Amino acid sequence: MPKQAGSLSHLAYLALEREIVTLKLKPGAKVTEKELIDRAGHGRTPVREAVQKLEWQGLIAVKPRVGLLVTEIHPEDHKDIMAVRHQLEPLAASLVATSADAEQREGLLACAQAMTGAAIAGDFEGFLSADKQFDEILEEACPNRFLIAALAPLQTHSRRLWFARATPEKMDRSVAFHVSVIRAIHKGDAAEAQTAMEALISHLARA
Repeated sequence: MPKQAGSLSHLAYLALEREIVTLKLKPGAKVTEKELIDRAGHGRTPVREAVQKLEWQGLIAVKPRVGLLVTEIHPEDHKDIMAVRHQLEPLAASLVATSADAEQREGLLACAQAMTGAAIAGDFEGFLSADKQFDEILEEACPNRFLIAALAPLQTHSRRLWFARATPEKMDRSVAFHVSVIRAIHKGDAAEAQTAMEALISHLARA
């Protein structure tokens, strides 16, 4: 796939993922390809590729003779999702602490600043946008592609579940835990990054 096409597909994915996670595309809603093209602001090919990724992540269901459906939210899934994240994500953080390059470490600091600013402004969508960027940087920096492939859909479902019951207090606490992870990764301390991520996931599991 040409780099430009891949980039456009990813931008379309980010736009549609944000629409689903922030419930602008309602759980259970039937959507058309044209609606997704309009919402993403990209053409048919990038949107179709984005839909394939969203289907893989479990956010869109492609139903024969029905069309495209935004999947329902199942609050009971939260416990199972967080149990898996608690096993895998601390390992990912420890690997990233030793493998991230300078640009990625600075990008994480920018995420911390964006999260803090969002919390001050009470901007839930701004926080989730920074959280998505945080996950994307970890995905780029982690040397274990199988680990990241397992985590990506779980993180997306977690964001949607979190947004559905978010409060300013929950956002403030989430920012503090994220910042601890980012500081540990930025200074390259694998053990501290693992411990900080364990604390973050434990917090999110209770949230």
